[in-house]
Amino acid sequence: MSASNLRQFRLRWTGEGLAFRGGPDDGVEIGIDSDGVIGPKPMEILLGSVAGCMAIDILMILEKSRVSVDSLEFNAVGTRAETAPKRYERIELECHLVGPSEEDEAKIQRAVDLSRDKYCSVLHTLDPELDFVTTVRRG
Repeated sequence: MSASNLRQFRLRWTGEGLAFRGGPDDGVEIGIDSDGVIGPKPMEILLGSVAGCMAIDILMILEKSRVSVDSLEFNAVGTRAETAPKRYERIELECHLVGPSEEDEAKIQRAVDLSRDKYCSVLHTLDPELDFVTTVRRG
């Protein structure tokens, strides 16, 4: 395994409650907090990671397809199981796009499909039984 395939994230307890700070050695430090005081909760970060991964994929694919994007926003909603380990059973990802024309619909759908089915490493790290739904809204 090459070093370029390795990722690292260091996390240290702040000494208060269930709050931690950390990040990659060469990156930005963030707060992670079970109470949501100094940062998002771990499961919220997971939703953001799925949304961020797909957003990057989709934007890169649309740029390569010469589709003009003025604005791109994602909203991720996760439904967790009632019992431990309370994993996500369903994630709904809504993508709001401004800029592309109606003629770009097929390219937009292709970008979403490629990210969901092939490129989004965060999504593909999750349980394959996860019910995952994407919608695209324009305008």
